[in-house]
Amino acid sequence: MTPTPRQAPLEVAPETFLVRAVQFSLSRELTTNHNSLVIRATEPVIVDTGMVTNRSEWLDDVFALVEPDDVRWIYLTHDDDDHSGNLIEAMERCPNATIVMSWAAMGRTCAAFGIPRERVRPVDDGETFDVGDRTLRAIRPPVYDSAYTRGLLDTTTGVYHAADAFCTPMPAEPVDRVDQIPVRMWEEGFALFHHASLCPWVAMVDEAKFASEVRTLAAIGADVIVGAHTPIITGASIARAYELLLGLPSAAPPPLSPNAGDLVAGHGDGRP
Repeated sequence: MTPTPRQAPLEVAPETFLVRAVQFSLSRELTTNHNSLVIRATEPVIVDTGMVTNRSEWLDDVFALVEPDDVRWIYLTHDDDDHSGNLIEAMERCPNATIVMSWAAMGRTCAAFGIPRERVRPVDDGETFDVGDRTLRAIRPPVYDSAYTRGLLDTTTGVYHAADAFCTPMPAEPVDRVDQIPVRMWEEGFALFHHASLCPWVAMVDEAKFASEVRTLAAIGADVIVGAHTPIITGASIARAYELLLGLPSAAPPPLSPNAGDLVAGHGDGRP
């Protein structure tokens, strides 16, 4: 059996690192990211805590980048298990860290994980918190699978963590950036993952209201978009990613099938 690919942490901006796990998806012809983020600010921040199934690698990767006692903030985009799988372990190793999440998420997450309220700070959509040398802003993406979801913008580096938004499969050999995915594969995989997994409700939305939300997000002017389930999005790919997001309500994704052959076959080497 082909071993699961391994990706080392990737520096996406100064002192900002994407911590990556990879799983095969649909078939062994595709892979999917399960990413977290480490921001080495004056008060270091961990964004999301990975999956239980990747615990050992996640702990190794994160704490090779930052000392546990130095971590001051653990930002939880939402409490799905692929984002919170190592939350308790991270809290135990980082005794000086405060957990940051949306106000609505706080009650359920504290109850589910047994987290003392004094270690939690609610920060909601549009609100900010200071991490010493920069300000971070919670910004909810237009698509999500949990109403508790809040993305995170680093106003110093221009890196926006979009939580589950912009999700897309990768080739069997994982890549660093979306512009390394064949064009049609990215476009069809983007539509498939959103419609079949993240937000099937997007086909029922008011398109004008949805477009307004997408344009509002685009207006933040992110220089780098990262997310839990996508390679990084940079440069010209950012505009195209927003176009794909804007088109989701009327997109016709390829059929969902355990065989990914149709998605990966015949797409050539084109790049977005």
